[in-house]
Amino acid sequence: MPRRDYRSLSAQFKYQLDTLVKIGISLSAENSLSRLLDMIVFHARELTRADGGTLYLLRDDRLHFTIIQNETLALHFGGESGRPIDLEPVAMQKDNVCAYAAILGKTVAIDDVYESKEFDFSGPRKYDAITGYRSRSMLVVPMKNHVGAVTGVLQLVNAVDRDRDAIVPFDDKATDLVEAMASMAAVAIEKTKLLEDTRNLFNSVIEVLGVAMDAKSHYTGNHIQKVAQLNLELAQAIHEDDTVFPGVCFTENELEEIRLAGWLHDIGKVTTPEWVMDKDNKLKTVVDRIALIEDRFRLAAEQLRTEGRTAEAEALLDDLRFVSDKNRPVEEMSDADIARLREIASRRLLLAAHEERLINDDELRNLLIRHGSLTEEEIEKVKEHAVWTARMLDRLSFPDHLRHVALYAVQHHEKLNGQGYPTGATADKIPLPSRILAIADLYEALSARDRPYKERMPYEQTIAILRRYAENGDIDGRILSFFVEKDVFRRFEEKYRNGRNGASPLPRP
Repeated sequence: MPRRDYRSLSAQFKYQLDTLVKIGISLSAENSLSRLLDMIVFHARELTRADGGTLYLLRDDRLHFTIIQNETLALHFGGESGRPIDLEPVAMQKDNVCAYAAILGKTVAIDDVYESKEFDFSGPRKYDAITGYRSRSMLVVPMKNHVGAVTGVLQLVNAVDRDRDAIVPFDDKATDLVEAMASMAAVAIEKTKLLEDTRNLFNSVIEVLGVAMDAKSHYTGNHIQKVAQLNLELAQAIHEDDTVFPGVCFTENELEEIRLAGWLHDIGKVTTPEWVMDKDNKLKTVVDRIALIEDRFRLAAEQLRTEGRTAEAEALLDDLRFVSDKNRPVEEMSDADIARLREIASRRLLLAAHEERLINDDELRNLLIRHGSLTEEEIEKVKEHAVWTARMLDRLSFPDHLRHVALYAVQHHEKLNGQGYPTGATADKIPLPSRILAIADLYEALSARDRPYKERMPYEQTIAILRRYAENGDIDGRILSFFVEKDVFRRFEEKYRNGRNGASPLPRP
């Protein structure tokens, strides 16, 4: 094939070819569908000097309005405008020029729509009557993907000859270029839509995992969802600040990493036994062993009554009431209560002809828990969730732009002073997003109303405890102070209470 001599082309056509190449590059590089659709209409208008443009996408055998732009009327709907298009889709009937182009896969050029007899232009005429606009020349180009299937239609209105300040027909060269661009656009749309569909599926699976984890525990029913949302809100507060954190500006991908880390931070708790997660009494395992102790005490009291030792029986039942009360978790159990439990557990009574302790060693060990409801072994079992989170996330093939998700998720229990877990990382190994997530997790745990080991704390008490953690070097005090001063926590709680949290929990059975 002889090489074409581009020197013979007009300056205008050379400019259009150059523009088309640049458009092809920009379309292939764009990964946001809404921006891509806007770009297609804008660049098609740029190539043809069209005053207006509309992009339709073919779905459910109808053409759906997706982008509307018009320079003269200063209109922009759909895409990045944020303004929805409230127009009925176009039925696939040949009397409509856009449907005709889609059905036959043919480009249609019309010099003056008011003089056309082939198609029904009552819609544009009615619109012109309302707006004072005058639709004249029109170019309708089907958008075909890589296999030649029509996926949409690009409609351009009123080619402008700026030298004469007049509306002119669309010329053949511009039509050829727009047809080429329409094919590139159709492929770019499919590629971008595939990426968005894949991303949405990935995000949905992540959120389903988080919601499923929340559903595992009766007492932490929305912990992951709240932490995920609060984590992102805290990060966005820093992103928008130009005073305390002037050098910090998260990219779109970095914010996505932060969001996903919040949803995945407790995924390892799938390995934590439910009775440990839901241990609302100290003696509870699969069953609450306080029932066994009550049976022993009552049997012993009944035997004492039979022997005529009523006062001792009543004293024993009073001890049982004390033991039952100390079975409930508290923030701090007193030394006096610990001493009385030990004294009760040291007694031996004759039951069923043999001597028996009313409280055995393992039961006493659980009752003597000073803080909350978990033994040291159970606390270690809970801590293992961070290790399992690391192992599970290590098996996921995160794309390069999300490569830090696992690190942020796993580090939410690390402390700046190196006394956290699972690795004991120190401040120099804990990046800003991990520090933010640690504060979000702690705030939610302290302020939650549904934990078995404590009552819900007032806001001021929660912040006071967080400040103590900061003073001890557990969390970043600078970040905490910023969030408190900006009232981020209060605003988040208000938003969450009002149901504007964006959560989409699975319905409970």
